[in-house]
Parts: sequence; C-alpha cells; structure tokens
Amino acid sequence: MEEEDLIQLYFEEGKTHYAFNLMVRKYSEQLYWPIRRILINHEDANDVLQNSFIKIWNALPKFKQDSQLYTWMYRIAMNEALGFLRKEKKHKNHDDIEFARSLSSDPYFDGDESYQAFLYAVKQLPEKQQLVFQMKYFEEKKYSEISEILGGTEGSHKASYHHAMLKIKKSLKLD
Repeated sequence: MEEEDLIQLYFEEGKTHYAFNLMVRKYSEQLYWPIRRILINHEDANDVLQNSFIKIWNALPKFKQDSQLYTWMYRIAMNEALGFLRKEKKHKNHDDIEFARSLSSDPYFDGDESYQAFLYAVKQLPEKQQLVFQMKYFEEKKYSEISEILGGTEGSHKASYHHAMLKIKKSLKLD
C-alpha cells in the first residue's frame, strides 16, 4: 500500500487503528535498523522503536503531509534514538570494554572484533556526524535525502560525512 493510501485510510472514519497497524507493519523494520545502528543494543533499539511509534501515533493527526510519511516517521525515530543516547550517556560512561561486552552478549550481533571497533568509532562521533555517516554509509542515502530529513544543506552534510570519515580512520589508526 502506498503512503498516500495509508494516510487517506488513516483519516477515514473508523479506519484509524487499522491504518496505523498497517503503518507499523510496513515501517517497523525500516525504522528499526537505523535506530539499532545508533544504539547498537537490540533491546534498546526495540524500546526506542516502540516509543517512536507511540509518538507517531500521537502526532499523526497533525501530520501536514509536507514531506513523505516515511521521512517524517524517520525523523521522529532518530530524535527518539538520540534522546535515548543522551540519557544513556549521562548515566553510563561507555568505554571500550563495556561496549565490547554489550555487543558480544547481544545475540543479534554477528560481527568480529574489527567490526566492533568500527561501530565503536562511529558511536564516538558527534551527533550530527553520526547521523549523516549512518544515513550515507549504512543506508546509502543521497545527500539530498539527508538534507530533507535533517534539514541543512547538502554541502554541510558532505562536510559532516567527510569529517566523520577522517575521525573514524583516525580512531581505527587507518590514516
């Protein structure tokens, strides 16, 4: 079902819950993986995904349709993930050992030590660079799409990606 059809169905009397359930089924996985790449931990990503859908449910009646539904939902999910990350950083001091332990105990993580080091380097990036890097590297989004989601210019996102790459290379001692 296309986005426009979902939105139209959502606003039909008596079809709100049905349409929202269709949205959840359609977009859960697409929203889960970007959240997961930011938070790393499966349980945290699942919790944030659920909180994102609660926020989406509450905000959907005010959705102005000035962007695509997925873009709007993605923005909400990323804000939730970053908010979770900020709270987590206040309560925990992530170091290499704790990070590796968290990944190795995660039954959904199947990477080796070098991939763990790579993810740790990404997780250490400033917020904006981390988001831009994730969207460009993992999701292969165009800079125009990144600009639509995050705001800002394509040039600023290209610069953020470039600086993120330099920091990751330095962290992994690849320079």
